[in-house]
Amino acid sequence: MLIDFFYALRSAKLPVTIPEYLSLLDAIKHDLIGPSVDEFYHLAKMSLVKNEAHFDKFDRAFSTYFGGVTGQIDLTKDIPLEWLRKHFERELSPEDKAKIEAMGWDKLMDRLKQLLEEQKERHEGGNKWIGTGGTSPFGAYGYNPEGIRIGQDRSRNRSAVKVWDKREFKDYDDTIELDTRNIKVALRRLRKFARQGAADVLDLDDTIHSTAANAGMLDIKMVPERHNTVKVLLLMDVGGSMDDHVHRVEELFSAAKSEFKHLEFYYFHNCVYDFMWKNNHRRFTEKIPTYDILRKYNKDYKLIFVGDATMSPYEILQAHGSVEYNNEEPGAEWIQRLLNAFPHHAWINPEPQGVWSYRQSIAIIQQLIGGRMFPLSLQGLEGAMRLLSK
Repeated sequence: MLIDFFYALRSAKLPVTIPEYLSLLDAIKHDLIGPSVDEFYHLAKMSLVKNEAHFDKFDRAFSTYFGGVTGQIDLTKDIPLEWLRKHFERELSPEDKAKIEAMGWDKLMDRLKQLLEEQKERHEGGNKWIGTGGTSPFGAYGYNPEGIRIGQDRSRNRSAVKVWDKREFKDYDDTIELDTRNIKVALRRLRKFARQGAADVLDLDDTIHSTAANAGMLDIKMVPERHNTVKVLLLMDVGGSMDDHVHRVEELFSAAKSEFKHLEFYYFHNCVYDFMWKNNHRRFTEKIPTYDILRKYNKDYKLIFVGDATMSPYEILQAHGSVEYNNEEPGAEWIQRLLNAFPHHAWINPEPQGVWSYRQSIAIIQQLIGGRMFPLSLQGLEGAMRLLSK
């Protein structure tokens, strides 16, 4: 089986070698791991992948080969995965969905804790237990307007207020070739140049004029080299519903890196909290405190959020409302701190502008940032750049 796995990785264009494969076999032979797919995943990744740039490619190849094993359940009390196996996806009519009422944050968390203590077996369908294909707020592949997603490979209805599965996100590719130069042209509206630095650049026009005025005697004129002084702090939402917009955000990211000499970027998921990160594969181990970012950059930086602002309102307004961990302060508090630190700010939203009025979370974010939200379109980018240039 492992020989086929080795060839599957090679077919996925991963540069795995025979010595690395033999090292993996030797580790298994010496019982370094138990009979666990999760443990084998981490051992294989450590043994076979030597470059972090290939982590995402390895994850996709591993998932394909082992039939969709992509995550780990991260609960204080384990839920057997066989309870959550996808047997079907239940589609409800609009009338059925309208009958299901949101429980509210506190009741939702209390109810999950109670069910973890009471449930003893796998459940499918229905509206009470943790299971699949039902209308319970807990489980996978069903429907509820405010639920806790457990054991589902990706978002479907985008109504979960918390996700218990540990997920890996992929960094945006800043080297992607743009299909058009229009994005770069739009971003150039923000560039402001100033005369700075040593006088080491020939001013040809002034030299010709001065030489002519000096009866033909050469009079060389120098000017300071021109530098791009625009400073940009780019905060990008990644993962979840942003997966639908990866290509367009990569285009924007690539254009921004080529246009702005002073560009700093960080990632967040859904809403900004007390930490961000630079590398998505190490986002749980290499956290960068948001307070450090606030102290590191001065108010001359132009702050640009890039995100669809599509999430549960709890993630913005509620302490412990993050889908991934128990944040001590609401996301709105951190957004406000960033806005206070960087007066020149804007939010770029890749979601079509026509759906903004139907998303409660988008309305909340728009209110927080004073209406400075623009669509990820050429017209939207030009509007954002004009605003930031003032």
